[in-house]
Amino acid sequence: MSSGTLPGPDLVAPVAPVKLSRGWRLIREGENSLLVIPLAAMLLLPVTEIILRLVFKTGISGSSAIVQHLTLIVGMFGGAIAARDQRLLALSPIQTLLKGKLKTAAQIFSSGVAAAISLFLCLASYEYVAALRPLGKILVYGIPVWVVQLVLPIGFGLIGLRLIWHASPKWSGRLLTLALAAGLAAMAKWSPITPEQFMIPALVMLGLATLLGAPVFTALGGAALILFWGHDLPIQAVPLKHYSLTTNDMLPSIPIFTLAGYFLAESGASKRLVRVFQALVGQFRGGPAIVTALVCAFFTSFTGASGVTILALGGVLMPVLLAARYSERNALGLLTGAGSLGMLFPPCLPLILYAIVANHSAHADLSIKQMFLGGLGPGILLVILTAWWGIRKGPKEKADRTIFQWSEARAAIWAAKWEMLIPVVAIGSLFCVPTTVEAAAITAAYALLVATVIHRDLHPIRDLPRVITECGLLVGGVLLILGVALGFTHYLVDAQIPDKMVEWATVTVKSKFLFLLGLNIVLLIVGGLIEIYAAIIVVVPLLVPLGVAFGIDPVHLGIIFLANMELGFLAPPVGMNLLLSSYRFNKPMSEVTRATFPMLLVLLLGVLLITYFPPLTTFLPRLFK
Repeated sequence: MSSGTLPGPDLVAPVAPVKLSRGWRLIREGENSLLVIPLAAMLLLPVTEIILRLVFKTGISGSSAIVQHLTLIVGMFGGAIAARDQRLLALSPIQTLLKGKLKTAAQIFSSGVAAAISLFLCLASYEYVAALRPLGKILVYGIPVWVVQLVLPIGFGLIGLRLIWHASPKWSGRLLTLALAAGLAAMAKWSPITPEQFMIPALVMLGLATLLGAPVFTALGGAALILFWGHDLPIQAVPLKHYSLTTNDMLPSIPIFTLAGYFLAESGASKRLVRVFQALVGQFRGGPAIVTALVCAFFTSFTGASGVTILALGGVLMPVLLAARYSERNALGLLTGAGSLGMLFPPCLPLILYAIVANHSAHADLSIKQMFLGGLGPGILLVILTAWWGIRKGPKEKADRTIFQWSEARAAIWAAKWEMLIPVVAIGSLFCVPTTVEAAAITAAYALLVATVIHRDLHPIRDLPRVITECGLLVGGVLLILGVALGFTHYLVDAQIPDKMVEWATVTVKSKFLFLLGLNIVLLIVGGLIEIYAAIIVVVPLLVPLGVAFGIDPVHLGIIFLANMELGFLAPPVGMNLLLSSYRFNKPMSEVTRATFPMLLVLLLGVLLITYFPPLTTFLPRLFK
């Protein structure tokens, strides 16, 4: 699979390729290596640690701290490279609707505001690092912590400059964007208006920039900076929270599991798995729909809720559905709806992140293993409901169905046996090694072995750097959002917003079931408006105290939240699956939304069952407690 046919998962609209001179190509490859080397090291260090522990009963001194800080490096350089390639995720698709001078003005304004936010984050990060430098804290092997922390101001600075550069293809537009960013900075620094007076206009300007296409991370980071600044609080709290999250001891499992998903998605695994499921269930009525649900769930569990499933499998599964005489509308709706099905299956990233944020920000006692077990029952329910809808929409004539053949089934399973073992490796390693990071490393190492050595789908020199860079782009974009969003959450916690929400909810809402219904409505709206990783960071610290107040099991609350976010991928106006499906199949957004609406209703039924039947979620975590 070439990189030209599978754009990065953060991409909503294609970016035209640019021919570069040899010198610029070398610079670009050198910058990519700043992402490839640390991400590869994050995979190799835990694996080496496991081997040394098994063979020599020893390990690598400080390996855990190294891997945690490599996550910081990957996050910042991944974000900088995403900005270089214009792959930072934006909430609003409004620029695609504008033409001519209006589009140019929107691009310059949104980029100017975003660049100003990035440069303020750069300044705040530099002041944070400078304040910590005199403490002389050592990371490992005599390397001061502040040296690694310098990637914070460097990364934000590069992002800000690249936002200015890409604001316009003309120098006049870039200079205008620079002037706007500089003007905003000067106004914040030297304006006679007090920060408190300027806070509301600044938030309105930020909201307008976000509506016109500013990246998600600048919306959340900008809101945090403005609120801290407007209330005369130190803005260094934003990079502090960014650093504390990205160096969390469980967070490295996110980029490493993502790497496993990319090895899987970029190899020939999709065709082998489609062949397996087609051979096993293709003879049933609606067999292609069952195949679609199963394969999409399998891929999403490893690639995360990132849209890679639709982009990677759309070209494989759409012809299968059309050949089985599904209408184009039903095939489009089924593929779009199934694109995030595996989000509740281990080792999907939102499950991991929810546990990290709930423990880090809301002081919940929640393990990743509990979340993995809790997601299995609800995940299976949503797969069954999707397949059921697909079966109902399939052709009823038996003549259109394939005939089951043992020889083909055996051959297909044998060809895909290594890929089919990946879930066993991922889940089994969680019970065999002490940390989630090591389990992720084992899974990624296994996926790498299958892709490069067993099937030889990926060439170690020609393909691996590209695949790792693509993974780093996704991880960088996500970690950029997570870090600054935690700064925004920190302000909400300082302002005692969660406490006030608990007080209001417990006084106003007397019924637990009524609270859960209201929660579903609010989360569906949130899922349709906010990118999932940002929603986890911002909403979960507010949600967990409410769940405790109403006596809801913390694992059940987490799965309710994530199931609603999965539903939000299909909810207009900015449901991620709608955007990516529109791009992948070259269909108008309105057509994709209409085709997907029945799937939205089917999965809504599943979410309600998950919400009001807790044993579906809590049985396994309590059984293996």
